[in-house]
Amino acid sequence: MIGSGPTTRIVVDVTFLCMDAPPAGVAPVLPDAYRIVRQPAPDFAFYRLLYDGVGQDYCWWMRRVMPERELTALLRDPRVEVHVLWRGEEICGFFELDRQVPDEVNLAYFGLMPGQIGLGIGWIFLRAALDVAWAARPQSVRVNTCSADHPRALETYLQAGFRQVRTVREVWDIPDRLGMSVPSWLRV
Repeated sequence: MIGSGPTTRIVVDVTFLCMDAPPAGVAPVLPDAYRIVRQPAPDFAFYRLLYDGVGQDYCWWMRRVMPERELTALLRDPRVEVHVLWRGEEICGFFELDRQVPDEVNLAYFGLMPGQIGLGIGWIFLRAALDVAWAARPQSVRVNTCSADHPRALETYLQAGFRQVRTVREVWDIPDRLGMSVPSWLRV
């Protein structure tokens, strides 16, 4: 339950972005040790491993409070795709595409595990995610990021070809029971 127990209140600026055409140019190739594998209907525990691992440092909390039954149903929806970045047997990141809105793909989640940040793999992984998103020829691909995400997230999306649609300020009450490390500069 979201409303039970003490919370930490934060303020974030959420920026909504849109891409109206596939990225131009030849996609960079993943280094030999890496591969991306679509994970059809991942089970709850595996998905939470991905979500918690990537989002721990960026206040990804909403799927942590989503009831297991609801999250499992979402992950079983054929319009929702989860793709995992692997290096050997190590999970390095994931992205989630949501095709529930006709002619649109939402890059619902995208990120790397902490040990992969700064290795130069993020840009290549993002381009791979965009290529998968555009493969079904939607009219647009959307993503949003917020001021709690990695400091280079917005810049990276803009460089990838997204345009900024709008930014809204939101107040989030993150349940303390999640044990998340909330940066002091986000706290109200």
